[in-house]
Amino acid sequence: MSETRIWPALRYKDAHAAIRFLVDAFGFEEVAVYENDDRVEHAELRAPGGGGVMLGSAARTDSPIADLPPGTGSVYVVTDEPDALYERAVAAGATVVQGLRDEDYGSRGFTVRDPEGVFWSFGTYAGAAS
Repeated sequence: MSETRIWPALRYKDAHAAIRFLVDAFGFEEVAVYENDDRVEHAELRAPGGGGVMLGSAARTDSPIADLPPGTGSVYVVTDEPDALYERAVAAGATVVQGLRDEDYGSRGFTVRDPEGVFWSFGTYAGAAS
C-alpha cells in the first residue's frame, strides 16, 4: 500500500494574513500561492516535519468546501518540540485555548486559535502503535 498523506483544507476571510500567520507562528513553509485579483485561489503550506495544509480565500465560490464558514476547523500536528513551538505561537499572537501541558496518555502539547478562529493543536502524540 502506498503512503497516505492527509492535507487539511481551510478557508479564510483574509488568506494572505492567514499564510503570514501560519508561517510566523507555526513554522509552515509557503510552497505555492495561486492568486486571482486579491484573493488566494489555492495555497499550499508545508509543515516542518512533513505534510501540510491547503487554504484559500472564502470569496471563492466554486470550492467543494465553499459552504463552510471561514475560520472553521481544527487541526492536530505532531511535533517533537512542543515547548519551542508554543513559545513561537504565543509570540506570533496565537490565542491560547489550552496551555502547554502533559497529558495522561503520554503526549505533551497545547491548543491555540489563529486570528480567524481555526483551532491548532500541537503535541508529541503520533498515534497508537499498531
